[in-house]
Amino acid sequence: MGDRSHARSSPQAVNDRRAGREGLTGAEALLETAAGRGVSVCFANPGTTEMPLVTALDRKPGLRAVLGLHENVCTGAADGYARIARRAALTLLHLGPGLANGLANLHNARRAHSPIVNVVGDHASWHLPFDAPLTSDIAALAGTVGTHHEIRDRAAIVATTRRAVDDAHERGGVSTLVVPADFQQQVAQEPPRDERPRPAPARGIDIDAIEQAARRVRDAGSRAVLLIGGDGLSCTGQRAAARIAAATGAVLYSETFPARAERGGGLPPIDRLPYFPEAAVRALGHATAVVLAGAREPIAYFGYEGTPSRLAPQGSVQPLANVGEDVERALVMLAELVGGKDPQRYAGPPTAGLPTAGLPTAEPEPDAVLTGQTVGAALARWLPENAIVSIEGGTCGYPFHTASANAVPHTVLTNTGGAIGQGLPTALGAAIAAPERPVIALQSDGSGLYTAQALWTMARESVDVVVLIAANHAYNVLRTELARHGSAEPGPQATRLTSLGEPAIDWAALARGFGVPASTAATVGELRGAFTTALQARGPHLVQMMM
Repeated sequence: MGDRSHARSSPQAVNDRRAGREGLTGAEALLETAAGRGVSVCFANPGTTEMPLVTALDRKPGLRAVLGLHENVCTGAADGYARIARRAALTLLHLGPGLANGLANLHNARRAHSPIVNVVGDHASWHLPFDAPLTSDIAALAGTVGTHHEIRDRAAIVATTRRAVDDAHERGGVSTLVVPADFQQQVAQEPPRDERPRPAPARGIDIDAIEQAARRVRDAGSRAVLLIGGDGLSCTGQRAAARIAAATGAVLYSETFPARAERGGGLPPIDRLPYFPEAAVRALGHATAVVLAGAREPIAYFGYEGTPSRLAPQGSVQPLANVGEDVERALVMLAELVGGKDPQRYAGPPTAGLPTAGLPTAEPEPDAVLTGQTVGAALARWLPENAIVSIEGGTCGYPFHTASANAVPHTVLTNTGGAIGQGLPTALGAAIAAPERPVIALQSDGSGLYTAQALWTMARESVDVVVLIAANHAYNVLRTELARHGSAEPGPQATRLTSLGEPAIDWAALARGFGVPASTAATVGELRGAFTTALQARGPHLVQMMM
């Protein structure tokens, strides 16, 4: 981003060297402090004002540097890393424009409550008053996605870094640390102390809220709905929810786009609340109690005339635990209060009229063409145990998520904030966080193009990611929205604005250009062969699914 020439040494840095002073530079002290607080990975797209930090990375071997070819790859990878590792990574970004380039996936990370620390280099403190071309309001940009911490002199480097990292971990959110180039080069006045990762803050529960929820669930019976998110979608949380449902008749849904959900392996079949508001209103319409367990009140993604913004019936919403509390423990306590014992009795929500109804009950035939339904049903049967699946896009994502309830144990990551371009970077970050686990990116083609550069980093880092591209060469969700807005037969310009054809993008060629082996499949049998080969190989592999 911007001019990449090397910054000149600051006057203070030159004086320190002439005087023969010992000690860490500000950049070294920053990285030493972050590493001491539990950070071990830095997803970087640096520029001129970050060169001292780049140099310092060579002197901190315990901190792995990963280059991304776009800042939105770096921030999305940090999000995926945090969701799996449950601790922060650094991003290294160049000035305000670099941070701005990464904001879309930082928006998703904010919605996922992922701890991330952005380290943003700024102009030398003595150069800032001159309003150089790349000068901008970094604090304002950072404030849109989280907190802002600025190092204002070299004496504050260690304390401010410590505060930024601890803030990200304690809040479960994005923290941006701004450090001018001259303070990076100068010798830090305060050396890092013997840093230790701060213990995770104790997460409380509200006993009154749990008891009130128990009364409402008992009274509502089968007219109760539990909407689950956050740590409530752990194995323990889901089993507790199933006990509640078995005892009371309550219906279970996860939030529509959970940050992380465990699936399969005998866990209860908890499906996602439908995306489109009409279907969500139908799913919740019978409820007299909608209990929020680590989820926000369900709100329509967009406003449509004649459709309510609030999707739950009026007066039905009952908080149990918010995402910053111990949602898992709250669900276990609620299960005990309502007498829930057998989680296996929960059969899942009614599916009539929902978009995922009609999934194949058996593995599709080898000569079946690839559709969202056949891919979803087949992949759920082929999934390797303990896989991580990064889902972006509705074509295959919704059918797969429903079918995956019967798969082997695995973890699902979804697009929490709706800013597209998340799927590939999130898969990259997850693979770096858990190199022992297979990672699958189930990716629609339109959103994948936003951050296709992630393929290059996958190749460079040799991560084990299988990318499955749903290549229908269209923004199908926008065509659906056109119809919802009264344009069932779009004209030539609307058609071209929602088409990825003319020319059709060759994902296999694109992947090979980034150094990722690739193949193409048009039937279930071809997909199975390509998927099996990809899983057996080391490093990344892409399969273009012709749909």
